[in-house]
Amino acid sequence: MPTPAPGRKRSRWFMWAFLAVQLLFLLWVIFGAGSSSGAPDDCGTLDAQTCNDAETAGTAIGVGLVIFLWALVDIILGISYAVVRLARRP
Repeated sequence: MPTPAPGRKRSRWFMWAFLAVQLLFLLWVIFGAGSSSGAPDDCGTLDAQTCNDAETAGTAIGVGLVIFLWALVDIILGISYAVVRLARRP
């Protein structure tokens, strides 16, 4: 019985692209959360406590939106990966 020819090595480009997207979003969340620290000297008529509370709330909303976008992109990547896998199935 003849031996089968060795198959072509599978490309892992999707995995590396997925990991790169994950790293970018992780850095975005870290730098976004870290950007909220600062002195309340540009708050206009607000007192320091109200200014800090507003800055914290804005940071939380921003990080929440980035995490939502991250989940949405992961869902889209997962669906596209499933479509590619199903299309290449014999």
